[in-house]
Amino acid sequence: MKISLISALAATALFAGGTTLAAEEIGGVGGNAEKGKEKANQICQACHGMDGNGIPGQPVWPKLAGQHPRYIYKQLMNFKNNERYNIQMTPMAMPLTEDDVKNVAVYFASLPQKPGTADADLVQKGEQIYRSGNPATGVPACSGCHGPTGVGSDLARFPRISGQYSEYIAQTLKLFRASERANDPNGMMRGVAAHMTDDEIAAVASYVEGLSR
Repeated sequence: MKISLISALAATALFAGGTTLAAEEIGGVGGNAEKGKEKANQICQACHGMDGNGIPGQPVWPKLAGQHPRYIYKQLMNFKNNERYNIQMTPMAMPLTEDDVKNVAVYFASLPQKPGTADADLVQKGEQIYRSGNPATGVPACSGCHGPTGVGSDLARFPRISGQYSEYIAQTLKLFRASERANDPNGMMRGVAAHMTDDEIAAVASYVEGLSR
């Protein structure tokens, strides 16, 4: 059963639906959101949706709405420069100019993210891993970098993961675990994922989908 963590974990008083970033939060990369909207409607909406919240039934494509602009900028530039590869994303990013990348980044950052839900059966285990990690196997707490509510940090380029599709989170962790994705600074995420089991990945992925700002 899928649940919203706003009800399951109300005592923490951490969760509150979708998010629209304020203007001062999207200026870090210096883009133009209106130009970004025009470019995104041309090349991004088929996978990430007109509103940046992905396409129903296609959760392996991440929500970009409400994501930090510096993180989006970094990922697009990594795709463009072959520092991160994806069979669909790399060809889409390579023709973009740096101004295009900045514009798209601030556009998606300005959009409200639709909240997700968590699997009730996985919440307890997912929360434990997210907040405390697994000291016995060397898995650190996710909250150490992504924060108690999963919003991450724009300045540190730690992505917002709250509300993200669990399928995408799980896929990403497994790619890091296998070192098939290697654009994480200093191998941080590869080091984390290397110690995670499939069950731990599934639980924490479901938990963070249920988090919302």
